[in-house]
Amino acid sequence: MSPATRFLQLNHGWNAEPNAPDAQVVVAGSTVDLRFLMNPFQFPEYSEEDVGVISFVGCWRWRYGATNDEGWYRGQCRFSGVAPAWGEFYQVEGDLLLDSPRAPRDWKVLGPQREDTQHFLFYLRDGTFECDAAAWSLRVVRAIA
Repeated sequence: MSPATRFLQLNHGWNAEPNAPDAQVVVAGSTVDLRFLMNPFQFPEYSEEDVGVISFVGCWRWRYGATNDEGWYRGQCRFSGVAPAWGEFYQVEGDLLLDSPRAPRDWKVLGPQREDTQHFLFYLRDGTFECDAAAWSLRVVRAIA
C-alpha cells in the first residue's frame, strides 16, 4: 500500500501572478524551466513585469495541462479536495494518485525514470504544471526600470 499523499508548499514569499501569469515552458536536455509573471499584488516587492523562472534539473518527465482553477474547484483534478489550496507550488510525496481516472496522460518524457527525483506541482491560473526532477531553484528576472 502506498503512503498517503502529502503536500509540502514550496512558494513562501512569492507566487505567480493570479490572473494572467503567462506561463511558458522551456526544455533544454534534462532541465525544464517554467517561466511566469510574479505576483505583485500579494508580494509588493515584485513589479508587474518581473518574471519568475523555476529551473527543474535532472527532470525525466513533465507536463503542463489544462486543469485550471475552475476545474480544480469542480473536482476535475486528481488532487481536488486533497491538495491544501489552489494556486500554490508543492512538492508531492507519497501516493501521486496516478491510477485515478482523473490522472493526466499528457506527460512529456525526457529520459528513463530516475529514482533520485521528487514530484513537483504548480497550480497556475489557466493550467497545472507537474514534473519529476532531482532539484529546483527559483530566480527572478527583474523588469528594467
